[in-house]
Parts: sequence; C-alpha cells; structure tokens
Amino acid sequence: MSEIFENVTVVKKANVYFGGQVTSRAVQCADGSKKTLGFMQAGEYEFGTEAPELMEILGGSMDVKLKDSEDWLTMREGQSFNVAGNSKFSLKVAEGGCDYCCSYL
Repeated sequence: MSEIFENVTVVKKANVYFGGQVTSRAVQCADGSKKTLGFMQAGEYEFGTEAPELMEILGGSMDVKLKDSEDWLTMREGQSFNVAGNSKFSLKVAEGGCDYCCSYL
C-alpha cells in the first residue's frame, strides 16, 4: 500500500452516496489507472461494481460480505480485499468510520 500517488489528476467534486454517509474523490493516475479515495461513516451499505476493484483499508475497519459468500470478513487498517466485476458486496462500518482507497482493475 503506497502512501503517495505521483503525477495524478484529482476531481475536486466529491462523489456522495447514502445521504452523505459515504464520500470519495476520483483520482486519475498518469498510467491511466483510476482510484477513489474516500471515507465511510458508521452504517451498513451495499455497492455494485462494473469493473473488478481492490479495496484498501487506510484507517478504521469494516465488515465485508462478498458476492456468493455467506461469511462476513473483518478488514482492518493495512488490509485489502478484491471485489469481482459486475457484482455486489455489503459493508458494515462501526463507529469511528473507515478511510479507504478503491483501485479499479
């Protein structure tokens, strides 16, 4: 998990979801890859994907339930997980929220 992105373009306007409970900023890297940097307040969420994603937990924690899984996994700061393209996944974020980076693969 790199702490710095070099030679990037950041979209200033925030992506806002779930009534402001989840916000992110889009980052376009020089190599053409795309990421979002965001924060989730405490709550329960379901997201859909188009492309495969890598979710990195930068701070806090979340419980994750991936498509076709019965199990919830707890992901903490420094951990990451992959999400399949064209799928849905559920998240539970505890008090204190969760800081994350989503990379579109």
